[in-house]
Amino acid sequence: MLNYNDAPLQTDWDTVDLREQKHDIRRRLLENLKPLLAWVFPQGIFQGRKFYIGNLQGDPGESMEIELEGDKAGIGYDHATGESGDVFDFIALHEGLDIRRDFRQVLNVAQRWLGGESLALASIMPPRLVSQAAANDADLGPHTAKWDYWSADGRLLACIYRYDTASGKTFRARDIVLGIKAMPAVRPLYNLPGIAQSDQVILVEGEKCAQALIEQGACATTLMGGASTPIKKTDLTPLADKQVWVWPDKDQTGWDFAERIAQAILQVGARSCDILQPPGDKPDKWDAADAIAEGFDWHAWIHHGQHRPVEDTDAFISIYDASAMLADESPAPADWIGPHILDPGGMLVLGGPPKVGKSDFLLSLLAHLAAGLPFLGMLPPRPLRVFYLQSEIRYHYLRERLKALRMPANSLTTVGDNLKLTAQLRMILDEEGLDKVIRSLRRKYGSDQPDIIVIDPIRNLFDGGEHGGENDNNAMLFFLQQRVEKLRDAINPQAGLVLVHHTRKLAKKQFLEDPFQAFSGAGSLRSFYTSGLLLHKQDESLSTRELYFELRNGPAIATKHVDKIHGAWREVLPDQRLIQPEYGQRLNAERLRKKDVILGLLFDEASQGRCYTSNQFAETFEGQGGLGADRTIRDRLSVLATKGYIKFFRNPMSYGLASAARSRWGYLCVEAMLLRLPGPIDGDTGEIQFTEQIVLPTHYKCPQTGAMLPVENPTMWVYQEDKDENE
Repeated sequence: MLNYNDAPLQTDWDTVDLREQKHDIRRRLLENLKPLLAWVFPQGIFQGRKFYIGNLQGDPGESMEIELEGDKAGIGYDHATGESGDVFDFIALHEGLDIRRDFRQVLNVAQRWLGGESLALASIMPPRLVSQAAANDADLGPHTAKWDYWSADGRLLACIYRYDTASGKTFRARDIVLGIKAMPAVRPLYNLPGIAQSDQVILVEGEKCAQALIEQGACATTLMGGASTPIKKTDLTPLADKQVWVWPDKDQTGWDFAERIAQAILQVGARSCDILQPPGDKPDKWDAADAIAEGFDWHAWIHHGQHRPVEDTDAFISIYDASAMLADESPAPADWIGPHILDPGGMLVLGGPPKVGKSDFLLSLLAHLAAGLPFLGMLPPRPLRVFYLQSEIRYHYLRERLKALRMPANSLTTVGDNLKLTAQLRMILDEEGLDKVIRSLRRKYGSDQPDIIVIDPIRNLFDGGEHGGENDNNAMLFFLQQRVEKLRDAINPQAGLVLVHHTRKLAKKQFLEDPFQAFSGAGSLRSFYTSGLLLHKQDESLSTRELYFELRNGPAIATKHVDKIHGAWREVLPDQRLIQPEYGQRLNAERLRKKDVILGLLFDEASQGRCYTSNQFAETFEGQGGLGADRTIRDRLSVLATKGYIKFFRNPMSYGLASAARSRWGYLCVEAMLLRLPGPIDGDTGEIQFTEQIVLPTHYKCPQTGAMLPVENPTMWVYQEDKDENE
């Protein structure tokens, strides 16, 4: 591959008087002095008729002052060292050039920055805005790296600065054209001069990786903002008619970004686009910069290594060679709801008859997803951004249900930030309604796209076009394709969809054979969704519901028996109490009270950073909350462990706790228990920063033998049915 990354000089120095050119460039630099200083000295401050900076090297401070007006405009003097300089000195130091030896290069950089003509930027850039922006970065210290974004014809458009602070790396952008500290409204690709001269381009994550490849002779580029940036904000049209390779970082974020950017590249007319597959023996997070640093033969790998051609999904259907699929080692996208219940771009339909508790069940599920917590064995990869479009529950009742959710107190802030919802929305999701929802979502979320979009229920928002109602298969297909999918595509094509739908009555035999046939409009609906959940009551006299699963992309999940116990949905064994239910309820009352006290104490103490073995807990809380003597407490702990309300974790070192070597069982834990852990010391306040970590059990007490057994799935809690006991 040839190196086309150095754009040709715009001036023929052999035919132009260097001195005359120097005076002309100096004049134009002084006409644009304020944006020039904001570029070369991002830590500086504008005050009145002067610009202040720490020194010629650009460190924060006010020792050096630069005149902005008059005969000495552009001249700087450092009162601490006695050093001085002018606009050419500033540019030379900024670019790491020697002002005498490399003066031609200094002039060329200045000419490229000016774009060959006066940009009159000083009149566009308010001095106050630049001054405030510079002050905002003063606490970051000097930048540790800088990358310039040039236009194809050699004009400086923007800069990205990296700062390494005690809390980690931070990036700041400068729009040089407008002279403000922000990314441009339309973001350019990195290395546009090189792209303009090359037919082959490697797209990577981050300027560091791109520059590492450029220095090796490749034509490389990246997006301003990296893998997390909204792709639609970047102008990708310079990649039209190019052969593009996407080199992802070796992690899930990298793979997700590669899939999204590859489609966007093809849509602007690239000749081809391949996603490179990092070798399997490379560590997580491995990227192009790592490859260059270790001497990896990237050139041979790009041309002869494993890669996957991407087809434009709008123009072609995707056809794969079996050999390429067998060799593909890229990880599958992380499930929005695991295991395989809802994947990126998938659709989950939740159904059930009226009054079975669908909306209450759904609200609990969504709150747990927003908090990043497991729910009945369903696990999100992180706290998810959830949009809940619902049209049945009025505001006051919805607020009441939200406040009644039983969740860890320290997770409510996360839920509040991530869960956004409507209250009894009265509208149809036709063309007008769809446009209204899309505009509202874009205004509410901005660039933070929702991960989950929920519609509850389909019936209230249904629009089948000219085909009829929701029971018509063609009408259902129209609604799913022309309304629901369009909503997702406009907001986040990788979002998971959750639709709530009612079921119709089936004969008992039909239901047992295939419960999901109960969905209205089942023919087209079932062919479209990727998974289904069905909430059903076999016996109206019992509170227990059956939760059925239908998965297209994963192994089958057995039916669960669930119930809402003390405000929280739990998995239980089928209710077997057949006689004297009133007597049983009275008998259970005191036992349930003690159970709630014990479980609540364990949960609350963990939120304060304290965990207990059985003996420690009994000794600490003897006689408190009506729990009785320590022996009584130990007996209650044993019963609760037998029933699955309490489990144990025997890896305390993973949470920074002392060893429980003298304990037979280990530390006690309950479902969704969050342990408060000390973190790093805040460099500004000197205070310890705390984090929270969910505690997962490693062992449980076998109800049949009383033996300690390892937990197979630490995220799934199974509760034994409360049986009639004399305790």
